[in-house]
Amino acid sequence: MKMVKMGLALILVLAGVTGLRAQTADDIVNKYIDAIGGKDKLAKVKTFYSESTTQVMGQEGPSNLTIVKGVGYKLSSEMSGQSIVMVITDNGGWQINPYAGATTPTALPDAAVKQGKDKLDPFGPLYDYAAKGNKVELIGKEGGAYKLKVTNAGAAETMVYIDTASFYMTKVSINQEFMGQMMEISSSYSDFKKGDLDIIFPYTIDLSYGGQFNVANSVKKIEINKTIDPSIFVMPKS
Repeated sequence: MKMVKMGLALILVLAGVTGLRAQTADDIVNKYIDAIGGKDKLAKVKTFYSESTTQVMGQEGPSNLTIVKGVGYKLSSEMSGQSIVMVITDNGGWQINPYAGATTPTALPDAAVKQGKDKLDPFGPLYDYAAKGNKVELIGKEGGAYKLKVTNAGAAETMVYIDTASFYMTKVSINQEFMGQMMEISSSYSDFKKGDLDIIFPYTIDLSYGGQFNVANSVKKIEINKTIDPSIFVMPKS
C-alpha cells in the first residue's frame, strides 16, 4: 500500500511539472486572442473609434480615441476647457498637454514614441506580435493573472497581465518618463462587453501614474472600421 501511495504521489508531481512545462507564452497569447473574438475576427479590424467620459482629480470631461491599425493613434480629451491630445504614428508622435507645459503641438520624445508603437493596434502588443517584431516572455503568475513581458522592435518593454480564468487582458504596465520623472504607468481593464464583430472590449479603463494620480475612463461608444481621415494624425503647425 505504501508503494502504491508513493507511486500515485510521483505521478501527481510529474503531471504538475508536465502541466507547467506545457504552458507557454504562445499558449497564453493564443487563448487571449480566442477569448476576445478569435484571430479571423480581429484581422477584419482596420480602424477603431471610441467615445468615453474621463474623470481625473475631481474633474470630468469627454474623450475620444481613434486608431488606424499600423498607421496612427490619437487620444483627445477636454478637461476644464483645456484640450489634451496625444498622437503616435508609424514614424513619430506629438502632443498638446497644457498640464505638462505643452500648450501648443509639441513633438514627443523618441523614447515615448518607441514605447507607444504598440498603441497602433487596438488589441495591444500581443496580437500578431511576431509580425510586429515583438518578443513575448512568460514571467510567471501575479494576482490571478499570467504576467508576460513584451519587448517591441524599439527595445521598449511592456508588462501585460492576462487573467488565468477568462484570458482577458486585465492590465498593461510600462515604465516611462512623465512630467520629468520616471514612473510606472499602468492601465487596468474591466467591464468587458461584446461589441462590433462580436469582439470583446473593456468598457472601464483605469490609469495609474506612479500611484500619484489616477484617471478613470468609462467607455460609452465603440465603432469598428469607421472611415478615418489620416490627416488627423498630422501635427498642426504651431
